[in-house]
Amino acid sequence: MGTMAWADGDAQPLVLAQAVSADAQISRNAAPDRGAVTNLPLPRYVSLKGSEGNARRGPSLSHRIDWVFRHAGMPLRVVAEFGHWRRVEDRDGAGGWVHYALLSGVRTALIETDMAALHSRPDENAEVVARAEAGAIVRLGECNPNWCRVTGGGQRGWISKADIWGVDADELRD
Repeated sequence: MGTMAWADGDAQPLVLAQAVSADAQISRNAAPDRGAVTNLPLPRYVSLKGSEGNARRGPSLSHRIDWVFRHAGMPLRVVAEFGHWRRVEDRDGAGGWVHYALLSGVRTALIETDMAALHSRPDENAEVVARAEAGAIVRLGECNPNWCRVTGGGQRGWISKADIWGVDADELRD
């Protein structure tokens, strides 16, 4: 998909120990389903605010960069919090610690099925109004148990949850 670039450099044992310490502190201070800093649900989905975001090995600028996310609006799953840092992962599970200022609460989704059908209504038999290529990023709207309304590329329609990443199977949105 080409959404990340590997950063060179070796981790120092001290840096790794600091990251482990942050992870241990997070799990001690937070309820398992709530962030220690925001008290928002974990995991939850956010999107990349700008066109580039560094994912670091630990929650500070002194930690090495492991990944660089390179697509504005890319959906990411927040799995942990520490101060101003959020531990995120993409649909492949790759990621790291990203400063919260690089993230947006705007919900997006990634099309996973090539030429996925967007329907006029949340019904498999409804008219197909557009098709979306795998890897396209769309804005997420309303979701019912099986379908989500999405917009992107000047098109809008309903898509099966099975065809996108960025929303949980049991998630409902108004």
